[in-house]
Amino acid sequence: MALMPKRVKYRKSQKGRVRGNATRGNSVAFGEYGLQSLEPGRISAQTIEAGRVVASHAVKGGGRLYIRVFPHKSVTAIPAETRMGKGKGEVEYWAAVVKPGTVLYEVSGVSEEHAREIFARVAHKMPVHCRFITRRPTV
Repeated sequence: MALMPKRVKYRKSQKGRVRGNATRGNSVAFGEYGLQSLEPGRISAQTIEAGRVVASHAVKGGGRLYIRVFPHKSVTAIPAETRMGKGKGEVEYWAAVVKPGTVLYEVSGVSEEHAREIFARVAHKMPVHCRFITRRPTV
């Protein structure tokens, strides 16, 4: 089942644009290894779920998976071959707005080479370029 907010104040939102780099959510916080986006974009709830399914299947109970993004933004669409006017379309899907540097997924309890393999599969599903990162040592 795809992720979506339980309640929203307004059903439809404006498109907006993604500018700048992520200042929050840009480092590994919960796990040991992470998948970080390298470009801006929107990731649909279905894509997030597809990545979760692939990663949880690859982890196989040996580790723990963390999803660091949530689809808060509604994306609307008008049916094909519809004339101009008649207002904004209905909500088609929910998406997470991602800036460059945002950590999308994290994993713990697995070896580094296994984590690289997991995130290579997940990155293949993502609409943005991603890279593998590790937790910084804390002082």
